[in-house]
Amino acid sequence: LDADEALSEKLKVAILSAKENWQYDGYSFNRLASYCGKWIKHSWYPDPKLRLWDRKKGQWGGMNPHDTFVMNKDTTTTHLQGDLLHYSFYTIEEHIQQINKFSTISAQTYYMKGRRGSVCALLFRPFWRFIRDYFFKLGFLDGFYGFVVCRNTAHEVFLKYSKLRHLYKINDGK
Repeated sequence: LDADEALSEKLKVAILSAKENWQYDGYSFNRLASYCGKWIKHSWYPDPKLRLWDRKKGQWGGMNPHDTFVMNKDTTTTHLQGDLLHYSFYTIEEHIQQINKFSTISAQTYYMKGRRGSVCALLFRPFWRFIRDYFFKLGFLDGFYGFVVCRNTAHEVFLKYSKLRHLYKINDGK
């Protein structure tokens, strides 16, 4: 668990049961985020996370800042009931600070991997992120904070591609 996470009672029971009868190589469960004191039950949920695994059955992968454990192809996983309670941000300001930090890290990672940020990506990916999270994932049902989460998440995508384009301009003169 991260320092800002806790187990729901239902998840505690499911984990204890899985530990008593370990049948799979990995176990995932949903993460439910608290944002400014409100549980965000739509745009960021269910956000499944693999958090229990046999370390011999995979390796770390993913992309910074969202590294993840990747299970080998021949492994078995299952999903446990209950929620991992994530106390993500107590203020909007905290969220904005992390957006700035993570968008910089993501842009640098994309740049190091040779990924380019087109004008289309800069214009349409943030727009799509907002539409997907607010409408298709029903973020509007989370009220004011649902709107703030979706708007800020879309802005993070905009910043990531803006910073990526900036890196190419200052390093490659393009």
